[in-house]
Amino acid sequence: MELQAEEGRLIAAAGPPRVLIATAVPVERDAVAAGLAVAHGGSGARLDAVAVGVGPALAAASTASALTAAALQDRPYDLVVSAGIGGGFQPEAPVGSLVVADEVVAADLGAETEDGFLPVTELGFGTVRRRPPPKLVRRVAEATGARAGAVLTVSTVTGTAARAAALRERHPTALAEAMEGFGVAEAAVAQGVPVLEIRAVSNPVGPRDRDAWRVPDALAALTEGFGKLVPVLESWNRHDS
Repeated sequence: MELQAEEGRLIAAAGPPRVLIATAVPVERDAVAAGLAVAHGGSGARLDAVAVGVGPALAAASTASALTAAALQDRPYDLVVSAGIGGGFQPEAPVGSLVVADEVVAADLGAETEDGFLPVTELGFGTVRRRPPPKLVRRVAEATGARAGAVLTVSTVTGTAARAAALRERHPTALAEAMEGFGVAEAAVAQGVPVLEIRAVSNPVGPRDRDAWRVPDALAALTEGFGKLVPVLESWNRHDS
C-alpha cells in the first residue's frame, strides 16, 4: 500500500472512493447508469447503482444490506447517494430541474396533536434530519447546476395544496420531496458512511395531477446530472466531510 506523509503522519494514499448510488426503482437506476456510462465511456468503475425499493423502510433495509455485504468483502463504500426523481416545491424547484440536499429530512416522522404536528425530536427521542458533507454539496451544485436545499422524505406523497403549504411552513428551506432519502441516510449513518441526496423534479408538490408529471424529462435530467457528477464523486475525499 502506498503511503504519503501528511502533517508528520504516514497515511494510506486514498484511491477513488467507492460510491453506492441508491435509487428507488429500476428506471431511476437505469437513468443513473446511463449518466455514469457517458462519463466513464462505459466503465462505471467504483460507482455502483442499485434499486433499493420504494419508501424509507425498504430503502433503509436494502441499503444496509448492500453496505454490509461490501464491508464483509473488505470493499466498503465511502459514500452513499440517494438518487432519483421527486416532487419539487414551486417556484423554487421547477419541473426538470435538479436539487441536491443540504439536509435530508424525515418530514412525517412524529405525532399529530391538537396543536399540530410534532417531529419525533420534540417527543424526546430520535432524529429527523441528516446533513450531507457541505463541501460535497457545494461542489455537486456547481458541477450540475442543481439548487441546494432541504429534501423531505415522506411515506405518503403530498397530494393537496394544504399539505404542501403545511410542509413548507414547517420546512421553509425545502425544495423537494421523495420517499427514500432519509431511509438511505439512516442506513449509511449507522455504518459511518456519509450520504448525499440528489433529485430530478418530475412534478410539482401539491394537488395530485398526473397530467402535470414529466417523468421522462426528469429521468433525462437525472442522466445528464450524473454525467456531470461523476468527476466530483471520483475526486471526492471522505475526509473532507
